[in-house]
Amino acid sequence: MSLTPKQETFAQKYIELGNATEAYYAAYDAAGSKPITANRAAKTLLDNPKIAARLRALREIHQKRHEVTVDTITQELEEARMLAQRTKQPSAAVSASLGKAKLHGLITDKSELAGKDGAPLRFTLALGDAKTD
Repeated sequence: MSLTPKQETFAQKYIELGNATEAYYAAYDAAGSKPITANRAAKTLLDNPKIAARLRALREIHQKRHEVTVDTITQELEEARMLAQRTKQPSAAVSASLGKAKLHGLITDKSELAGKDGAPLRFTLALGDAKTD
C-alpha cells in the first residue's frame, strides 16, 4: 500500500484535524479552490481504498498511544521492580517502587520557599478601603 506524499499528508491531516476538506486544503495546497470543489476532492480521497486503509492504520496507532493509563504505567513499574529484584539491583527496585507511589499520589514533591539568604518570606496583604457594617 503505497500512497503519494500528498495522499499521506492528507491522511495525516485528516486524523489530526478530523475534517476532510481542511485536510485536503492542507495537503494539496488548494487554498484557492472553491469549497464545493475541495469537498468533492476530499470525498474522493476518503473513498480511495488505499487512503481508507491508511486511515484505519493511523487510527489504530492513535488508539494505542492513548491507551496509556495509570494502570498500565503501574503495571510497567511493577514489572521493572520485579526485574530489578530478580537481577539483584535494589536501587532500581526502590526507584520503581517510588515511581508507583508518586503515580498514585502517596508521595508528593515539596519545596520550601525562602527569602534572601534563607530568611523567611514576608507577605503584605492590602485590604484597601474595606467598609464594615
